[in-house]
Amino acid sequence: MVNSDADLSVGETPSAANAPTKGLLPLLFVGNAAMYALYSGVGGVLLPLQIEHIDPANKVANLGLVAGIAAVFATVFNPVAGALSDRSGRRNPWILAAGLSSIAAMALLGSVRTVLLVAIAWCIGQAVMNVYQAAITSVVPDRVPRERRGIASAAVGLGIPLGTVVGVVLASVASDHYGIGYLALGVLVGVAAVVFTAGAREQRMPPKKAAPLRDQATAFLSVLREHDFRWAFIGRALLVLGYFCVVGYQLYILQDHIRLPEGMKPATAVAYLAPISAVGMTLSTVVGGVLSDRLDRRKPFVAVSSVLAAVALLIPVFSPTWGGMLAFTALNGLAFGCFMAVDTALVTMVLPKAEDAARDMGVLNIASAGPQILGPFVASAVVSLVGYSSLFILGGLLSVLGALAVAPIRSVR
Repeated sequence: MVNSDADLSVGETPSAANAPTKGLLPLLFVGNAAMYALYSGVGGVLLPLQIEHIDPANKVANLGLVAGIAAVFATVFNPVAGALSDRSGRRNPWILAAGLSSIAAMALLGSVRTVLLVAIAWCIGQAVMNVYQAAITSVVPDRVPRERRGIASAAVGLGIPLGTVVGVVLASVASDHYGIGYLALGVLVGVAAVVFTAGAREQRMPPKKAAPLRDQATAFLSVLREHDFRWAFIGRALLVLGYFCVVGYQLYILQDHIRLPEGMKPATAVAYLAPISAVGMTLSTVVGGVLSDRLDRRKPFVAVSSVLAAVALLIPVFSPTWGGMLAFTALNGLAFGCFMAVDTALVTMVLPKAEDAARDMGVLNIASAGPQILGPFVASAVVSLVGYSSLFILGGLLSVLGALAVAPIRSVR
């Protein structure tokens, strides 16, 4: 029996209502793991090293400047790309084109030698990756039934720890030759895009007619007037900003704030921390995704993980040691993995209109993509003014506010 639009749950497309998920979940895992590998490898290791190599004395301010400029491109291209894929009725072509383009973008980024050119190249990289992210994120509401969203979100969430480990390890191995590291990460995304689009067949949705730019901009803003959508946006933005304020500056934190064991290099320390975070993320992603489906509850998981993240962020304030950093990484991994798995399911349930899923997910992705890039920008100001301890305190405060933001959501328990 074919369901009409009126029979669908909020945030569920006609194809999602009947689409099988067999084979799709591993492909979602691969596609998202590659994306997070690039984000973590570039943002956590290669970009800070490249900027430090160009101008060591001004590394904190320069990293914040480059990240802040790139944030504009990230926040603009994500919803625009989502709207374009909505209009075309397809996701796969956008995933493939952006994935292959990331190879050229990363090759360019690895070849430049001034802060200005790094900023320009990273803007291009962010534009390409946000086209990729907007399209692949929309696959869940497009093709996964509502009752399977928790499992699908867990598959997406599992890509974060694996991607983080792969990206950081690749970047750390290539820390003395960061151009090779950039290229390797770009190739990884390109291969993942080919694998995903070859294996994940899609049913073409009815294409949407082109709308005037003013109408598109109005639509982007109007979706934030929806009560539950707005609070989901705020909650995710706050927690992700708190997370990436610290993670985006992890290399410099290990250089300038944490007392490392004698002989350990900061880039090596980052590579050690990544698997610890990955184990915590993997465990909490699976448990959180499965339990949230079985209990049909999302908000308690999101709230608890946000509070746990806040507690973890206070550890390096009171113990700026290698042991303290290990404890912080383990707890923060548990918190962030659960949050991303369950919150991804939650946000797909507060989408106002199924036919605008990609556009609305693109708007919501600003809450993920923007803070990842803005984090270093905010961090540079905090570190320059009051030091690294205050950065961890700020991250904890943002996480608590993120937990409080899910409380007003009405349509999801």
